[in-house]
Parts: sequence; C-alpha cells; structure tokens
Amino acid sequence: MDGIADMGGTPGWGSMHPPRRDEPVFEEPWEGRAFALAIFSNRVSGGNVDSFRHALERLDRAAYLDDGYYGRWLNAGVLRLIDSAILAPGAVDARARNLRGEHVEEPPIPEPAKPDYAPTGEGSLRSVDTAPVFAVGERVRAKNVSVPGHTRLPGYVRGHTGVVELIQPAHVLPDTNAHFLGENPQHVYSVRFDSHELWGPDADPFFTLTVEMYESYLETTS
Repeated sequence: MDGIADMGGTPGWGSMHPPRRDEPVFEEPWEGRAFALAIFSNRVSGGNVDSFRHALERLDRAAYLDDGYYGRWLNAGVLRLIDSAILAPGAVDARARNLRGEHVEEPPIPEPAKPDYAPTGEGSLRSVDTAPVFAVGERVRAKNVSVPGHTRLPGYVRGHTGVVELIQPAHVLPDTNAHFLGENPQHVYSVRFDSHELWGPDADPFFTLTVEMYESYLETTS
C-alpha cells in the first residue's frame, strides 16, 4: 500500500538532517520503554517483522510523524494489539483519560484472535530450488503496480529501469508474510538506479541509488 512510510522522493518534507555523531540510542528514558513495548506488542500479538512494518505504514500522519521515531513504534505496537483483538479500539485512549482523572467508559476486553502463524526458520533467509530469473549486469524494470496490502517495493522506483548489481540469497517475501499468507521466499536483487532515471534531468547527477528488490517486483525491459 502507498502509506505515509513510503515518502522517498516526494517533495514537501524539508531538508534532511543527519544524526549527530554522539547521538544516543535513546534521547529520553520513555523512548527505550516505547521501543521495548513495541517489540513486546508485536510478539504477544503473534506478529512478525513484516506485520509490524505493515502496522507502521498504516499509521496516519500524526501518529507516524508528530510523535517522533519511538512514538511511531509505540503507535504501531498498539495497532498490532488491536489487529489481534488483544486490545479493543479506543482502549488506550480511554485508559489514558482515566489516568488523567477523567471518568470515561473503557471498551470491554475482546476475545483475542491472533493469527495462526509460525515461521519455518529463524530470520528471513530461506533456500529456494529455482535459479534466479535475472543476471548480474542485466537491465530490469521495477513493476509499476499499486499494491493494496504491504510491500517493500518503493513508490519512487516503480516503472523505472536499473541494472542488477548483485544477486542476494532468497528471503521471505514481505508482501505475503505481513498478512500471514505464507513466506513465499524468492531471490532478492541489488538494483542500481541512476538519479536522473528516478527524479528527472534536474536531479543531482553524481549519484546512483541501489535498492534491494524481490524477484516478483522486477520485469525485463524488452
């Protein structure tokens, strides 16, 4: 899906600010707690790394940007708990209001409905029996498709042509794994795109961008 997380190459976000060299992992204590709660929420809801990424991309602008990086993670963790009916929609807001001294009715606790999911191995690397479809040095095109669910195909490369630089080991396909529809592992390719190809003649001419692309994201240019 084309959510707030896929902002690469879109205008209007202002200048980038590289992190400080001495930047700590957590600027404030609450950030560490938010990080831990997000990881715990995804695990207790029966999720995986792709389902968590899908939760992140479904957040609205305020939940994704205004609450900061670790606030974003915490919001995604809450969404994962709602997805699995461990929390009812609105439960967190109602509890927060009651803790502030308000008196609001909290929604009843739902019956959990965690996905029937178990990984076939550790991590995301898998083995496949098929040979890679594309070769190093081959020109390929990223498919110009709009995916209704989760995908790791960036919007800014869709329909654009690049060159395969490296064939990576096979990985679990996020597009199906995020929705618990199977791991469907496939080859992954490092594809190099020229800046002018992606962003037109006014783009900086001195750089290229390499993107990791799953096999099903690519097509031949002929």
